[in-house]
Amino acid sequence: MGQKKLIRFRAIDGYDNVLQYPKDMRGKWAEFFGNDNPITLELACGKGEYSVGLGREHKDKNFIGVDIKGNRMYIGATQALNEGLTNVAFLRTHILQIEDYFEQGEVEKIWIIFPDPFLRESRENNRLTHPRFLYRYQRILKKGGTVNLKTDSKELYDYTQEVIKEIGCEIVEDIQDIYGKGKATGALAIQTHYEKMHLADGRLINYLAFRLPEGEIDIPERHKKHKAIERGD
Repeated sequence: MGQKKLIRFRAIDGYDNVLQYPKDMRGKWAEFFGNDNPITLELACGKGEYSVGLGREHKDKNFIGVDIKGNRMYIGATQALNEGLTNVAFLRTHILQIEDYFEQGEVEKIWIIFPDPFLRESRENNRLTHPRFLYRYQRILKKGGTVNLKTDSKELYDYTQEVIKEIGCEIVEDIQDIYGKGKATGALAIQTHYEKMHLADGRLINYLAFRLPEGEIDIPERHKKHKAIERGD
């Protein structure tokens, strides 16, 4: 591990706004933030730019960036501390373990910002809108909570459309080319480093917001290649 990474890992060890694989946090986020404000998660948050951006705009809500890579998380966590954003925190863990940290209904919204689309079919299970992930999101989202996807990958966008249709989700908003249609406002106007690069390359940015079904998700047979879905663990 490089010296820079070691410095960053040592730093976040002492950050009050970073929790690394914490135990017994389910149902205790209101205590952690010191309020009962709604919680939004940014999954695979990377540098946490979206969490910080949302935290700046919505002081009456709490935001948690979730990622496995503490080296990247350090950027957003440091920025949040420097700006005094007490409504922004970071959780270092694997997203497949997300149920271990939140109770049913403890999360209001989920944002997935420019995730790796895992274009090879053999890696489909790693897409963050794959049913094995949606199955887990359903167990922490409150009734009517939304999953929000912002991506430059037309393949991931189309794939997500297919999945949400298969499992009976309700589409709340569907915008192809948010900038071309003048829809990059509010939360959609927040730009990460990668988004700026994508725009400079002339790529189109697409957005999907959807609600998961009220009943437990029935995983389509073609998605049951991963045994963890069937066990529910």
